[in-house]
Amino acid sequence: MNFVFISPHFPHTYWQFCQRLSQNGVRVLAIADVHYDLLQPELKESLTEYYRVDSLENYDEVYRGVAYFAYRYGRIDWIESNNEYWLEQDARLRTDFNVVTGIQSDRIRSIKEKSEMKKHYLEGGIPTARQTLASAGREVVAAFASEVGYPIIAKPDVGVGASGTYKINNESELADFYAKEAHANQYVVEEFITGEIYSYDAVIDSKGEPLFESMTVWPPSIMDIVNLKFDLSYYVDKEMPEPLRQLGRRTVKAFGVVSRFVHLEFFRLDSDRPGLGNIGDFVALEVNMRPAGGYTPDMINYAHSTDVYKVWADMVAFDELRTEEGKPYYCAFASRRDIYRYRHSHNEVKNRYSGQLMMCERMPELFSAAMGQQMYTVRLNTMDEVQEFINYVHAKQ
Repeated sequence: MNFVFISPHFPHTYWQFCQRLSQNGVRVLAIADVHYDLLQPELKESLTEYYRVDSLENYDEVYRGVAYFAYRYGRIDWIESNNEYWLEQDARLRTDFNVVTGIQSDRIRSIKEKSEMKKHYLEGGIPTARQTLASAGREVVAAFASEVGYPIIAKPDVGVGASGTYKINNESELADFYAKEAHANQYVVEEFITGEIYSYDAVIDSKGEPLFESMTVWPPSIMDIVNLKFDLSYYVDKEMPEPLRQLGRRTVKAFGVVSRFVHLEFFRLDSDRPGLGNIGDFVALEVNMRPAGGYTPDMINYAHSTDVYKVWADMVAFDELRTEEGKPYYCAFASRRDIYRYRHSHNEVKNRYSGQLMMCERMPELFSAAMGQQMYTVRLNTMDEVQEFINYVHAKQ
């Protein structure tokens, strides 16, 4: 089997996807834009061959890399990056090289554009926030706001996280949005829903069935964390409530997901919402056809005492689960920003949690706006311990 992995060096833990593939007897061929000598030793050892391009943004360069591999090793069976940024390019490459094991170009809109996602949610009978297009014009959006009530949320139709998102509280702020946002016509507008964000994280086989499932609990407003530079914390839970499990599986079916790692986001309502659900119900937010961002796959491993990199590689190579889970834990992440002074020093955090600390490192610049500069990840037994850890890391002077 010939597997072309795009950008396997970022995030730096992604070498594990390549290693597990190689251990399963898969020929791993990589394309990236960094010098070979800068790759991690573990990644180098996992690759049959590496093709460097000047820029992964240059489709022609990447295309030539895949063509070279096809010439040298024969038919390409898989092309994947597991990275949101490259999903559209991955799909284009699969289409151009007739690689049928992943999403093709004709389906990319349904997983990249929030307006297209809504159609699949509605067809699948999955509750989701009402939405309209900003391109319909200010009057239409004002009428929408009158129906659902202010505040409303405007966000790029194509985008990840909370970057470029606006919370609009009244008609004056709506007018400001249209006056100041040069790309307003590329936005969608949704009713504002409050509640914690829960993600259904899963590895799905070729029949659309989950081989592995996990739940991560995120803060209510990623938008405020990004825009107001709040501290970030989140955790992978020991368990998953059955309503979320069933809704996650229904969403997988509604989007026709096969042979992928997915990260599906839901609100858990903190108040009754007529037409959507009651307090505690789950409401769809968006789908992401790749693993959760940052180092969340590693956190999932720590929480479930397993190896999701191998689960995914087993799905690719064997289309079945060959990895077991061990003792369950909570795995919590808390980060700090360099702009703040904290009550407890870096060394104090490390010493206090030396027995539970699983990861401790500086975040890449690309992640820092949302995730801060310094992160700590711990494995704990109870939710009380999780909250105590977060409070300790985030306490200010």
